[in-house]
Amino acid sequence: MNQPTICVIGAGCSGLAAIKNLTQAGFENVVCYEQNNQIGGNWVYSPKLSHSSVCETTHIISSKKMSEYPDFPMPDHYPDYPSHEQVLAYFKSYAERFDLESYIQFKSRVKSVIKTENQQWEITLETGVKAFFDYLIIANGHHSVPNHPQLPGTFSGEYLHSHSYKNNLPFKDKRVLVIGSGNSACDCAVEISRKATYTAISIRSPQYIIPKFFLGKPVDTFNQNLQFIPKPLRNILQKLTLKIQIGKYTDYGLPEPDFAVTKAHPTLNSELLYKIRHGKVHPKKAIETIDGNQVTFKDGIIESFDTIVAATGYKIALPFFDKDFICYEDSETIELYLKMFHPVHDNLIFIGLVQPQGAIWPLSDAQSQLLVKYIKGQWKHPPNIKELARKEAEFTAKEFKKSSRHAVEVHYYPYLKSLKKEIKSI
Repeated sequence: MNQPTICVIGAGCSGLAAIKNLTQAGFENVVCYEQNNQIGGNWVYSPKLSHSSVCETTHIISSKKMSEYPDFPMPDHYPDYPSHEQVLAYFKSYAERFDLESYIQFKSRVKSVIKTENQQWEITLETGVKAFFDYLIIANGHHSVPNHPQLPGTFSGEYLHSHSYKNNLPFKDKRVLVIGSGNSACDCAVEISRKATYTAISIRSPQYIIPKFFLGKPVDTFNQNLQFIPKPLRNILQKLTLKIQIGKYTDYGLPEPDFAVTKAHPTLNSELLYKIRHGKVHPKKAIETIDGNQVTFKDGIIESFDTIVAATGYKIALPFFDKDFICYEDSETIELYLKMFHPVHDNLIFIGLVQPQGAIWPLSDAQSQLLVKYIKGQWKHPPNIKELARKEAEFTAKEFKKSSRHAVEVHYYPYLKSLKKEIKSI
């Protein structure tokens, strides 16, 4: 029997998991197109502006034991939260162990993807080279195209998105405003405060900022032990343990969240609250107006800044598709069955297009296991896949705060459980 031809776009953490599971299952006609000259995706740090979204001091925000691929543990000598250098070395070891690079074509940016009349995928590279495949696996990540905010006015100083932030050296002796409350915003504010004359962080809406450790252990391992507790009680315990750790957010000049901890994507940072209480980072309300270098906040306070860093997230970019075909850039809901399978194009599968409250790599591995069974014909998606994909999107919209940030958000353990259930359902 002829083997299907399979295209994987992207050789980051999700693309590697897909290649590994496909080739281990005996699929030989697998080709991965990677735009860079090495594996690793966003974890390939560069001091210059590039595709990468990691900066000089980036560490993972999920602990190593909760982040590693299930069948490839991270080295014992790695710390609880490895650096980007260690993460990239881990990916390289993974690729070497399973001989993944022999399936990857580097420096191969995909220019366009078109579905042909015979239901294949026509892939055109920037070089003009074309190839045709039976299955298309999208694993290009969703942290590469910055989502710029609409500033209420014209800023005369330096403006950049956190995607362009590489280290804190350019901010020495400057007054800097960071916009946002996510992981990138808090990291930028903390690091910039080490060099800047004055550092402020503008937070528009309440956000849980959670220390990385609780009772001496990574906080995600503590939360793992709460999974067998009913959800309402678990929500109470999570809020209670946070209050014991840090007190009230209002004591730090931050808005107090009035929703469950898991209702929004968490921000893990052990230094921001410390920096605020030491007067190194100054919390501010949302921005009202900007005029030149003067920023007026919602509470009427006016301050001047040399630089604004917008840590306002990313768009889900599929630049190789025509926007009239598939476009998720500004979507608040995305209809994919199990966050993987397109409800119309049954040979189009997404790996890693999830934003878990935990680590993405084990989820990408589980998705890839299900992908293998699907292509082998050992597992079939339900006939009412369109309806189920729509209901999943509606559930996500209800389960999390309304935001494009949460379009692909999942609760780590329930989602992993749903994947494993399907994998074992044969």
